[in-house]
Amino acid sequence: MAQQDYYEVLGVSHDATPEEVKKAYHRLAVKYHPDKNQGDAAAEERFKAVSEAYQVLGQPEKRAQYDRFGHAGVGGGAGPGTAFDPMDVFREFARRHSGFGGFEDLFSSFMGGGFEGRRTSTAQRRRGEDLRLALPLSLEEIAHGVEKQVRLKRQVVCASCGGSGARPGGRTVRCSQCDGTGEIKIIQRVLWGQVIRTQPCRRCDGEGSVVEDPCPECGGGGRQIQEEQIALKIPRGVADGERLAKRGAGNAGRRGGPPGDLVIEIHERSHELFERRGLDLVIRLPISLSQAALGMRYTLGTLEGSVEVKVPAGIQSGKMLRLRGRGLAAGNQRGDLFVVVQVWTPQKLSKRERELLEELGQLPGLRAPRPGKGLLEKFKDAFRG
Repeated sequence: MAQQDYYEVLGVSHDATPEEVKKAYHRLAVKYHPDKNQGDAAAEERFKAVSEAYQVLGQPEKRAQYDRFGHAGVGGGAGPGTAFDPMDVFREFARRHSGFGGFEDLFSSFMGGGFEGRRTSTAQRRRGEDLRLALPLSLEEIAHGVEKQVRLKRQVVCASCGGSGARPGGRTVRCSQCDGTGEIKIIQRVLWGQVIRTQPCRRCDGEGSVVEDPCPECGGGGRQIQEEQIALKIPRGVADGERLAKRGAGNAGRRGGPPGDLVIEIHERSHELFERRGLDLVIRLPISLSQAALGMRYTLGTLEGSVEVKVPAGIQSGKMLRLRGRGLAAGNQRGDLFVVVQVWTPQKLSKRERELLEELGQLPGLRAPRPGKGLLEKFKDAFRG
């Protein structure tokens, strides 16, 4: 089933400000919150969709990825096991409005009763850790996209116990301290009543159960370290510092929990010819004085084949020529290639060369104009084209 556009989920336009996005999420989260719609499965699904949309659109970096690549650019959404807490927006709202005594007081006013901290799901707590990998890429690899094979060590499900943490035939029993919930409730009294919050049980580490006879291979953790080769498919046009996620390629979850992700951070290597500016490329083209005066055609090698550059007669040093659509591509966007012409001045001359240049320098058409033209006009001329 096709995923709904996140902007449509929140009911905002694509050019909505961060504050408008936050307000839309706040309004919908209150409306569809499960505590306010108990037993309403449709409201619960709506709340999840709204929370997922805000996780992406509420973060500038993820929003830029989504605007550029759609759901594929953010791994298809928030997904299970992420560290995002949908209640953070209420805490931020309460912090900014001194009229409320705090987050719990604010939430109570919305929901019409006391607040009890929501229980984190066991599957969420058991999720495996994310792994991070710095991936250096050349500009050529970025221009075309590339598939890389990398080797990394990660926690995988123990082959001996199948991830249960127990010796074959051993038992896993309910934790007596938390009665299998994996959480301990802490009651805190405040001016307006009491606040009940929860924290993971220390005895079972939030699992809800303990292993009586641990597996000798993994020590009861249900995981082992293994080195693996993983294929990474990098789309074209990625930027230096950009982060991509390979879902499920992180550490295995504890005792059957979902795996974490592998987060790849792109490190772009510098190029000897091209300078990158977003999706645009810049290259500097040195030409001789005679070529600048007479004009020329130059065959320039680019990242996607050769292209002919027409240098007009009388061009000035610093002039920028624009070749549209010859830059980098990302999705359905493509940048331009800018050729900066630099008139090369020889530093060593033979006696004959010096004589010829001195003769040419006396000709009226080769004399430089007198000073007086404004610096701003020179700058405009350099970038006019």
